[in-house]
Amino acid sequence: MTAPVSIPQGAPRVNPLQRIWLREIGMERLWLRPAPAASRPAAEPQALVSKPVLPVQAPVVQAPAAVPETAAPAVAVAPAAPAAAAEPAAARQGIPASILNRNGPPPRPAPKVEAEAPEAAPIPVAEAIRNSNLDEMREQVVACAACGLCKGRRNAVFGHGGQPTRWLVVGEAPGEQEDRQGQPFVGRSGQLLDAMLSAVSMSRERDVFITNVIKCRPPGNRNPKPEEIAACSPYLMRQIALLKPERILVLGRFAAQTLLGTDATIGSLRGRIHHLKTDEGRQIPVVVSYHPAYLLRSPGEKARAWQDLKLAARMD
Repeated sequence: MTAPVSIPQGAPRVNPLQRIWLREIGMERLWLRPAPAASRPAAEPQALVSKPVLPVQAPVVQAPAAVPETAAPAVAVAPAAPAAAAEPAAARQGIPASILNRNGPPPRPAPKVEAEAPEAAPIPVAEAIRNSNLDEMREQVVACAACGLCKGRRNAVFGHGGQPTRWLVVGEAPGEQEDRQGQPFVGRSGQLLDAMLSAVSMSRERDVFITNVIKCRPPGNRNPKPEEIAACSPYLMRQIALLKPERILVLGRFAAQTLLGTDATIGSLRGRIHHLKTDEGRQIPVVVSYHPAYLLRSPGEKARAWQDLKLAARMD
């Protein structure tokens, strides 16, 4: 029987079974050699206490392939992204990439704008007044917006006078006072016209109707533009057709050139009788004279204007 071996102080403790195994492999004396003194006391081993761990749903990670024993040590792998970031692609089907790759809330959809219906083309003046009487056409002139002159007017000037009409007096366009009062030939020029008509036994209240080629005042009393004439002249032609005057007295170069369709000077147009052919085939005598506003500036021309009035009166 083998004698017991004394255990050196400081040697690690072993049980009898471990001692027999150490002896068999010849390591009993080396194992039981006392350990050298430590420079400082070793910390006592602390008992590991297992703490309860809340269950965490770990992401599913595929197991790596087996590595041969001769391979290099495995490199530490970073933990997988949270489960929300590893959402399966199948759950994202139908979402545009521009939204998936965008930070922040998705853009609001653009509001739907209903297509506006195109505005109906305005009815030409001549068509709108084709069957209008004088009262209806007066309302149409007041509401007219066929040209840009409507934007600066105070009042549209339709015309005024007696009916039935023996004489139709046609001026150029309303002035400042006409625009203010809505009546043709008022102020000093109107007073002069009334005196001229009275000299040949005519009156605007009884047998003379007075109107203008243009029904709205042009800015600064300038001559109307061609597009303004084209828009407004159907009113004058409809007035002539409804009033059926015996003769027309045209006052001023612009009115004469417009009504007669010529670019001749007023000096060459006055002193003789012209004729205006209507749509009904009538031939209406036309006499051209100076505008009363011009006569106020040039009193020496009143004698010629008096001759024009007498020429119109002799056609009875």
